[in-house]
Amino acid sequence: MAHAPRNSVLVPGVSRYSRSAVYSKKALYKRQKTNVAAPAKQTVAEKTVEVKGAKNGGKRTVPAQKAPRFYPAEDVPQPKVNRKSAKKTALRSNITPGTVLILLAGRYRGKRVVFLKQLDSGLLLVTGPFKVNGVPLRRVNQAYVIATSSKLDLSSVKIDEKFNDAYFKKSAKTEKAFLEGEQKKAAFPESKAADQKALDKEILAVAAKNAYFVSYLKSTFSLRKGQFPHDMKF
Repeated sequence: MAHAPRNSVLVPGVSRYSRSAVYSKKALYKRQKTNVAAPAKQTVAEKTVEVKGAKNGGKRTVPAQKAPRFYPAEDVPQPKVNRKSAKKTALRSNITPGTVLILLAGRYRGKRVVFLKQLDSGLLLVTGPFKVNGVPLRRVNQAYVIATSSKLDLSSVKIDEKFNDAYFKKSAKTEKAFLEGEQKKAAFPESKAADQKALDKEILAVAAKNAYFVSYLKSTFSLRKGQFPHDMKF
């Protein structure tokens, strides 16, 4: 009796197993594949043809490949010139150092933060401060903030130049740790914690001059029934 096929036909054109399933069942992945290179074809640029007629010389040398009847007007395609250049994101006019912003997205949405400066990437450097509402030094996109009319005078606060985009860059995990499945969370660097405390101390010294400013930063923004953002003055 003949052996039944592994892959039976359910209906004409539809098999029980897919191509990948049959590939796995036959263990074709274990077979060593050998590719035989095709012999290189020798191409001849010109050939000799016989020409009839007593006055035509009898033979003539012509190209082996006949030239196409039509050819493109431009032989070499020219890439399109891109005249665009990357420019720094323009900062909104109502966002200045010391302006209180309301975060609209992310982990800290609804929190009020103090704007410090704009980084080279165009992102905004903000802080809670962390001691007040738990928002640390972080970068946010100005598209996801509301600028309020409240503002702190940060003329006496010095923002260190080390607070740039590279400061927030995370260290890449090694390939070995990824393959081994290491999921141990690294401890927060003590140097960054010290930077946060030092900056918060200066900002809180300025905010303490107003009796209600610290409480204002602690409060969370939310909309109640009947409140519309386009009718509100922040």
